[in-house]
Amino acid sequence: MEYSFPRYLQSKQTVDDRALNKDVFQVLKANLPTAPFRVTEIGAGIGTMIPRLMEWGLLTDADYLALDGMDENISYAAEWILNWGKSAGLRAERNAGKIRLHDRRRDVRITLEEVDVFDFIKRKPPKSDLLIASAVLDLFPLPHSLPKLFSLTKGLAWLTINFDGMTTFEPSIDAALDATIERLYHATMDTRSTGGDSQTGRHLFSHFRSAGAQILAAGASDWVVHPIRGKYPADEKYFLRFILHFFEESLTGHKGLDPNAFANWLSRRRAQIERGELVYIAHQMDFLVKA
Repeated sequence: MEYSFPRYLQSKQTVDDRALNKDVFQVLKANLPTAPFRVTEIGAGIGTMIPRLMEWGLLTDADYLALDGMDENISYAAEWILNWGKSAGLRAERNAGKIRLHDRRRDVRITLEEVDVFDFIKRKPPKSDLLIASAVLDLFPLPHSLPKLFSLTKGLAWLTINFDGMTTFEPSIDAALDATIERLYHATMDTRSTGGDSQTGRHLFSHFRSAGAQILAAGASDWVVHPIRGKYPADEKYFLRFILHFFEESLTGHKGLDPNAFANWLSRRRAQIERGELVYIAHQMDFLVKA
């Protein structure tokens, strides 16, 4: 099977739609300044947050800066966002690297940039009204990265899908083996050379306090993927296949895991996906903070 990271990001759009905490989102809407306002998103991937926030009524008149460190994501985003805009009945225009999506009710000007966020921060760019970071904080060295990230915003930061130490696959194959694989997978998050924490969600409460940030709202944003009448919604079968690919990449050859047992576990989990049986749950946390 061919694994495409941009397609994975697209396949998890519906998963994130369900997961994002709606109470935290309502507090975000209540605290935003009057439009027009400026947004900076770090780790923006292929830009799936932009259509979501337009559909959810958050973006009506805004300048949106989407940053990502992978050229593949930014290249994909440029075409994908334009195509989405046209399919949504918007006027979708690209000029000098910028994208504009607009109709009689909405006007969103988008800039996509491939850049490491910390290199971008060194430029001391103008502050945005809102900083967005979704499913990326658990990849950063915390807490000392937070003041740097907060320098991108005038105060408001919406920080979502922060992993918090729980992965569940059902039905169980072997309870002891399931637990070992999940524990070892979480441990790989804690030992990344670039930083990371498998319990980022719960630790952010104290990290924000140490950084002098005020938590305006917090809540769970769990990924829950399950079949409906034997079929997965949208492209979520691909999403599940990619999750198992992450496990395979992270744990193949791990000294704490029997290779034959792990290969058999992967094979059986993949078969569960194909039969429309696998249920996947990952516990995560959303925050809205005033930096």
